[in-house]
Amino acid sequence: EVDLGALPETRTAVMVNIASPSAAFQWWRLPAAGVGLARMEFIISNIIRIHPMALVHPERVTDPAEAERITELTHGYNDLKEYFVDVLATGIAKIAAPYYPHPVIVRLSDFKSNEYAHLIGGGSFEVAEENPMLGFRGASRYYHERYREGFALECRALKRVRERLGFANVVVMVPFCRTVQEADLVIKVMAENSLVRGAGGLQLYMMCEIPSNVILATEFARRFDGFSIGSNDLTQLVLGVDRDSEQLAELFDERDAAVTSMIAQVIGKAHEAGIRIGICGQGPSNHPDFAQFLVTQGIDSISLNPDTYLKTVPVIAAAENAAAVKAAEKSAP
Repeated sequence: EVDLGALPETRTAVMVNIASPSAAFQWWRLPAAGVGLARMEFIISNIIRIHPMALVHPERVTDPAEAERITELTHGYNDLKEYFVDVLATGIAKIAAPYYPHPVIVRLSDFKSNEYAHLIGGGSFEVAEENPMLGFRGASRYYHERYREGFALECRALKRVRERLGFANVVVMVPFCRTVQEADLVIKVMAENSLVRGAGGLQLYMMCEIPSNVILATEFARRFDGFSIGSNDLTQLVLGVDRDSEQLAELFDERDAAVTSMIAQVIGKAHEAGIRIGICGQGPSNHPDFAQFLVTQGIDSISLNPDTYLKTVPVIAAAENAAAVKAAEKSAP
């Protein structure tokens, strides 16, 4: 038994990362300030299971067995696209409901091309890449002719969650946005699909996980309401370390000085621009000293894996208290 009321209060908003609708209900009792990262991928891969473009263009699915499976899964839907929109909207709503009215930051799809290819019908729409981690993923897909129609279904689902189902606490987040020009293209395509920044209180966030996001943070901040640092990809790209490589595992560390320097820079730039910035990577969940570093930099929110929430909140509170004491000592005559 844990007395949740005994948890210390924090200035930093402590949120949780949620990967699936069932996890949202499993962890709803945690006094989190919302969901810092809600992933679509579980809903798409485990519940929908079909590549979105295979539902837009079923005639292009070349494997008869896959075509038959699509027919089975979409039984009862006259419009195959509605199957995707309905199931995705329902899944997102189940994540948003337990945390209402706190913000639930939903990341748009961020499968790599090899992961998309494993969805039913995916082989008919994906091209094999040498390095999917740095390939056709994230923001680059949303405006591209090979996925644009699939992205429209994601937008329809999010619009339904916010407007028809009433979960206006859903914030939409764009992952792996490489350039400012790409940000403009994505925002334009979203608007074409009735997701307009500011309309109905809609907030748009961007994952800050590429060095260009830090270097040009001031430019990106003019286009988004907030940033969320993805420390996994940022660490990989700053250090040039494949995070999946066993041989290089000991070099992959969010606490490396090069990574913490980038994080400190982007927190400062975000605050100068007047927007919120948080973190949703694994780092704060795995390393208490990393959470302490983030607090000293004045980060607005830290999103944790739910199973680390109870042990990490006191660490964050202690770091805040220590920072306050240090600030008081500095200002003392």
